[in-house]
Amino acid sequence: MKSTKKLILPAAVAVAGFLGVSGGALLTSLSANAATDPAGATSSTTQAAADTQPARDPSVGGHVGSNGTKEVLLTGDTAEKVKAAALAAVPGGTIERVENDAEGATYEAHMKKSDGTPVTVKLDASFNVTGTEAGPGNH
Repeated sequence: MKSTKKLILPAAVAVAGFLGVSGGALLTSLSANAATDPAGATSSTTQAAADTQPARDPSVGGHVGSNGTKEVLLTGDTAEKVKAAALAAVPGGTIERVENDAEGATYEAHMKKSDGTPVTVKLDASFNVTGTEAGPGNH
């Protein structure tokens, strides 16, 4: 790897001289980059990697409430009971997901009403509907 640097540096200086850039300025820039990032990555490369992180997919749950409780998707009998109660509360609605609730109720069903607007149906441990929340904050 050192032999590569020995070849690149004189070539870079020659190109810089051809373009009218001071060799000293170029050397300072190359040295600063090599000293601060031995792997050769730049901060823009690091930022680009951070910007490409996928957004959280709300369809898989995982919301963490202010109390630290993490919502987990429901399965089996529990999921079926929550779906049935939620569909009874929102006739013509479509279930997006059902999960435990991190903010007060025992369970919740994230749904779309028949007109497409989002709604969250809250349920207690006995699968009784305790309330609904309308609006886009349907995390």
